[in-house]
Amino acid sequence: MVTLRIHHRTSYRYRLPVSLGPHRLMLRPRESRDLRLISSDVTITPAAAVTWAHDVFGNAVATASFQTMADNLVIDSIVELQLNAVAWPIFDVAASAICYPFRYSDDEWTDLGAQTVQQYPDPAGRLLGWAQAFVVGNPTDTLALLKDLSAGVSKWIRYQSREDEGAQSPTQTLDRGWGSCRDFAVLFVEAVRSLGFGARIVSGYLYNPDQKLVGSGDAGSTHAWAEVYVPGAGWITFDPTNRSVGGFNLIPVAVARDIRQAMPVAGSFVGMTDAFLGMSVDVLVTS
Repeated sequence: MVTLRIHHRTSYRYRLPVSLGPHRLMLRPRESRDLRLISSDVTITPAAAVTWAHDVFGNAVATASFQTMADNLVIDSIVELQLNAVAWPIFDVAASAICYPFRYSDDEWTDLGAQTVQQYPDPAGRLLGWAQAFVVGNPTDTLALLKDLSAGVSKWIRYQSREDEGAQSPTQTLDRGWGSCRDFAVLFVEAVRSLGFGARIVSGYLYNPDQKLVGSGDAGSTHAWAEVYVPGAGWITFDPTNRSVGGFNLIPVAVARDIRQAMPVAGSFVGMTDAFLGMSVDVLVTS
């Protein structure tokens, strides 16, 4: 078990005071058997009225509403938690799902719903063809297939951080041959969906004390990865950026069908067209 402190600061700068619209914040980690939240505090400047709710995925979402104009906005999140995930988990896969292809139960298929459906167009079947190349037999071992596909993402794609928002489509990532952690996660999720799996995007933080993992130059950073639903084992964590399975160094904040639904901070402002000067994000993860 490790106790971690996460300081996540997001700052916006404007040339002149602007009217700030509501901002949607997803900064509170998801508690589970492997993660116990000790404290979570969000401080916002200028002052804001903050309300909390849970979205359709069960993520904790805060909405900040502002009454005053401002030429800067700072959102400070400080979290303390205990992480107790094992480095090499053993998954108790149901006998019916040990080999791929398998069939989800009617209830599982209904409840997984849109998480089994590809979110990006693939009219030529480019992504499906790429994913099917990892299926070495019929039948084949389910976990081995998923691990090979996760590792295959980082074999095919070169990691490169991107400052711009959003994710590349899977075919863009395959064509370009490079992408950020969120592009790796989207490519993996869409690939396993094309093979009939239920999968979801996860956003949160990467704990990287040895600074050896891809996706963070420091001891920690924001990060994106994936989870695949396998009967018996449940949601299995895959980090295609680092070819890892299990969440021993990952702190989930939000799960979602699409990466757009898991942005840490999203909002708007009303002002001159050239009012926005820039933003910065600083994340510090310490034990």
